[in-house]
Amino acid sequence: MLTTQKRRERYRSEFRAEILAAARELIRQEGYQGLTLRKLGLRMECSPMALYSYFADKQALLTALALEGFETLAKKLEGTVRREPLPTLRRMLLDYVNYAEQNPTEYRILFLSAEPHAELTKTRNNIGDVNPAFGSLLNCVRTCIEAGVLNGDPFAITTVLWTGAHGAASLLITMQNFPFGSRKRYAEEVVATILSGAQTRAIERI
Repeated sequence: MLTTQKRRERYRSEFRAEILAAARELIRQEGYQGLTLRKLGLRMECSPMALYSYFADKQALLTALALEGFETLAKKLEGTVRREPLPTLRRMLLDYVNYAEQNPTEYRILFLSAEPHAELTKTRNNIGDVNPAFGSLLNCVRTCIEAGVLNGDPFAITTVLWTGAHGAASLLITMQNFPFGSRKRYAEEVVATILSGAQTRAIERI
């Protein structure tokens, strides 16, 4: 039987999840500028003060959405399992771009809005904790190096590959009218090109 404290903790966890879901929907409808705790309170039929007990301000709310998005994307990438490390890395990079196209709001929160990153300090040592999606790519790159299909500094290689995938993802979701042709083929060509470059040269520490 649940104790009073356990019931209270479960309620807070469930209500926090409801807040994040409602905030994400509000962003979809009105954009980042339309998100305020007052509007969110009206949408959820509760006092804004109740929301402040979970999130100090809009910045804290966006940061929570970003962290949740990182975890979702990391699970998506980790679900890519193959025996060969290089095809696995290729699939992970394509899944990364595909995630952006399927979840443009979440991707904008993660990478195209400066606000949520103000509180996220990244170093080579902790970026996997702060950004588990990057950490998943980094682990796969290390496996590729161990297998002898890539050569160089794992962090540097991951950064370069992530930059290419991030650029493609950002363009696909922000330039809807650009004549990419086949959007799927465009993503495949970007990933093939950056992987080919990584294979033909040793990318040392940046």
